[in-house]
Amino acid sequence: MHPRHFAASDPARAAVIVAETGTRLSFEALERRANQGAHRLRGDGLRAGDAVAAWLPNGIAFFELFWAAQRAGLYFVPVSTALTAEEAVYILADSGARVLVVSPEVAGAAGIAEQLPDGVRAIYAAGGALAGAESWSAALDACPDTPIADETAGTHMVYSSGTTGRPKGIRLPLTGGAAEEPHPLAAFLQMRFGLTERDVLLTPAPLYHTAPLAFSTGMQRLGGTVVVLRKFDAEAALRAIEEHRVTFTQMVPTMFARLLRLPEEARARHDLSSLRHLVHAAAPCPIPVKRAMIDWLGPIISEYYAGSENNGATFITSEEWLAKPGSVGRSTTAIVHICGEDGAELPPGAPGLVYFESTVPFAYHNDPEKTASVRHPEHPSWSTLGDIGFLDEDGYLFLTDRASFLIISGGVNIYPQETENLLLTHPKVADAAVIGVPDAEMGEQVKAVIEPVDWGDATPDFAEELIGWCRERLSHVKCPKSIDFERALPRHDTGKLYKRKLRDRYWQAAEAE
Repeated sequence: MHPRHFAASDPARAAVIVAETGTRLSFEALERRANQGAHRLRGDGLRAGDAVAAWLPNGIAFFELFWAAQRAGLYFVPVSTALTAEEAVYILADSGARVLVVSPEVAGAAGIAEQLPDGVRAIYAAGGALAGAESWSAALDACPDTPIADETAGTHMVYSSGTTGRPKGIRLPLTGGAAEEPHPLAAFLQMRFGLTERDVLLTPAPLYHTAPLAFSTGMQRLGGTVVVLRKFDAEAALRAIEEHRVTFTQMVPTMFARLLRLPEEARARHDLSSLRHLVHAAAPCPIPVKRAMIDWLGPIISEYYAGSENNGATFITSEEWLAKPGSVGRSTTAIVHICGEDGAELPPGAPGLVYFESTVPFAYHNDPEKTASVRHPEHPSWSTLGDIGFLDEDGYLFLTDRASFLIISGGVNIYPQETENLLLTHPKVADAAVIGVPDAEMGEQVKAVIEPVDWGDATPDFAEELIGWCRERLSHVKCPKSIDFERALPRHDTGKLYKRKLRDRYWQAAEAE
């Protein structure tokens, strides 16, 4: 299906609602603006296979541009609104974007017109004026609202969040088919969750991230309404579910933690009875947190493990998870292999690097070395997202950590995720990161960086208390030898922790001594 079908069959139905403002865009209006956008992009010289970049917050303009690019056969490149101008310019240059649509609300937007790479032919401002940019709305108003003559299906080209270096673009091949051709994600949503045009999706996370973008546009393909939060707030999310009778939402575990920290009366005052499905992914979820969410909302919570690379995925329901706590499920689209450091496949229960065996082609844009590094040395069709895990006897996958977060202390390999998950269950801990820091004798030692619920607890005494608390529950080798405190840990809006930023700080300080 495609939003165009619903523009004809139910034109007044809302395709998008902005929760905070109540602003709506009907399917009829979405069709009109997408057609006008496609004409504008063709007028700027963009042809199938070219790229257009969106540096936009959650809102109406995001969807107008996406669907314009989709029917013009373009790569739609969403740029994180948290990036600086320099970081955004890198993505524009690397993706080969020919047009940029940017909001003046974005912190780094001021002066961006003077920093654009040579390949960018036009810059437009959406939602207000910006020096050096033409009004996106006015540009669309001047274009026909009928389809362009040479429609073909485009797709998104997303960039990794850059937690381990410069973000990498993931450029999947275009199909060359019609703009309205069937889409696998819409089919998955329909098959797995029974979603139809009667459903309402809440998107509480930034649309520039793959999952919110894919789920939202997938819902619109089915004719459902997408309610977006401009910025996540726990109680605002509950209000939106109640007000708009939301049936489906996709979240990340940090959102779970914030929801669970709401006072009981705040959670109880909202009618959430319309909610039938809550899906989560993107970051590890501590077992007690997920269990508490299921206790609260019932067995409506599903989880998947996948990447923007589209090389494989797993899925697990609440019922399965309660029987296999901590699992991310069984594979749905590829064969999972667990391999040791020598590349040999490991038996059930043994942790190693997780590979998906898949025929889906993908490459990191302009980075053949990175692409080669994620392929198995002996099996080119096997690729990894860089996670460590194991399969149980029933084929359920359990993730233990990222390979890049490995701590080697005295020759012992330590994966810190287990320690982080434990620390997050302490009532005085709001967030936690466990990293390896330099140690003259052991090479590395385990350090925890803690964001306390109350900054008044950021004391040496509480640090010692936490270390002892961990040692009562975990092997001492996995426990932090020291603890530092931060007012806020560096997390991406998707919930991913920027451990590299924390780790680099300690290693650079040691090198400077």
